[in-house]
Amino acid sequence: MDNVVLADSEGAIETRGIEPVPDQERHGRVRELFPTWVAANISVLLLTMGAALVVFNALNFWQVLIVAACAALASFGMVGVLSVSGKWGGAPGAMLSRATFGVRGNLFPGAILWVARFGWETINAVTGAYAVLTVLDLLFGIKSNNVLIVITLFVFVACTFLVSGMGRKALNVCNKWSTYLFGIFSVLVLGYLIATMDWDEVFSKPAGTTAMMITGIGTIAAGGISWVPTGPDFTRYLPHAASGKKIVGATISGAGLVMVPMVLMGAVMAVATPGLAEAPDPVSFLGDILPTWLAVPYLVTAIVGMLLINSLSMYSAGFTAQTMGVKLPRAMAVSINAVISLVGGLLLMLVAKSFLSSFITFLILLAVSFSAWIGVYAVDMARRRARAVRYDPEGLMDTGRTSRYWYVGGFCWQAMTAWTIALIAGICFTKCDWFTGPLASTFVGKYGLSWAATIAISALLMAVLPAPRESAGADADADAAARSQRESAAA
Repeated sequence: MDNVVLADSEGAIETRGIEPVPDQERHGRVRELFPTWVAANISVLLLTMGAALVVFNALNFWQVLIVAACAALASFGMVGVLSVSGKWGGAPGAMLSRATFGVRGNLFPGAILWVARFGWETINAVTGAYAVLTVLDLLFGIKSNNVLIVITLFVFVACTFLVSGMGRKALNVCNKWSTYLFGIFSVLVLGYLIATMDWDEVFSKPAGTTAMMITGIGTIAAGGISWVPTGPDFTRYLPHAASGKKIVGATISGAGLVMVPMVLMGAVMAVATPGLAEAPDPVSFLGDILPTWLAVPYLVTAIVGMLLINSLSMYSAGFTAQTMGVKLPRAMAVSINAVISLVGGLLLMLVAKSFLSSFITFLILLAVSFSAWIGVYAVDMARRRARAVRYDPEGLMDTGRTSRYWYVGGFCWQAMTAWTIALIAGICFTKCDWFTGPLASTFVGKYGLSWAATIAISALLMAVLPAPRESAGADADADAAARSQRESAAA
């Protein structure tokens, strides 16, 4: 174990996998979360989504501001709250989920979350590749073609794999500097828009409907919701005494600092260029709106940001793969996601007819698939805090009948029941290009609240069903119980 401590402390490749982090290795700091969640949102996709709020949802400037702020608060508020469990158990979210669903039951929601993660990584890889193609066009006049698409996508995914494979220390360093660079160029872009935009036209746009505002909140929040199960991955190195309130605050502020202004900038750009939201790719429009001297460095920093988003995602996906039983070190498990991102990205760039429609549809389905897990896990967290019951490291690693989290045949039937029913209900409320559920015409469906309904249903069912009983032989001793109470008080 000494070599693991040395590697982590010196910032080399992280060798720790899904096993809980011992107390003596908890040297993380809450402030490290701020640049992490800033970097997790450095994506020009937010510009496109902001434009979509104007073009498709017919919202005005002030409504877009409200939508962006509410989406950031709702989605990353959940990320922050559930991230607290990471410092309780010192393990990734996919691992802690075993305590909620059972060592076998966890495989079912884990499989869906893993598949959804593939889609998110593919979307980001494609956006990054489009950004590279746009820079090549602006600087050298090199036009996109199928061969160049394959090359740029491969290079982007390869770089993502290399960074994510290095682990937490490397990601923290990259996140810090990308935050500074992206912040500088975002301020320059904002200044350019302020100086050149026709603000009378921007503010004269009539208000849209409340229904479209609520729908917009769900669409923008979907990206943040996808980070909820992986939030504990970035807090597992925090000491038990770390403040839960500060974890939530750093998460929301880091994400909101990027989400809100970028969505607003996209909305402002859409007023001057209504076709922005319908562009064939989510990046090239920047070359038309911004001068080359500003568009190129902004896109370069955005490329780095999207690379880091995918690196963070693949970092967590490696843990999910190991939890699912993939017998590989975390860094190697990440390679599975890299290959799938490459194949999926090629299909999206070379075969799919519309990037934006595919992206919006993916976001809708993504939010529902993650929401069923969120409600169940949140109730389980609340019960553990109320009863001062800590996560058992040995029980999390034990996948046999002796595990504290074996429950009945390896399944926590209460959690599995709540999760299954909520997931089915959420799908029934959903309407997108690929699918229309039988309840899509109801109030919940019309207002795009399938994700919220899914969370509410799963949480309610988990709360009213009998509380699960962990293995009797695994009760914590008095010392562990006392420490759990101190952890809960600190949260």
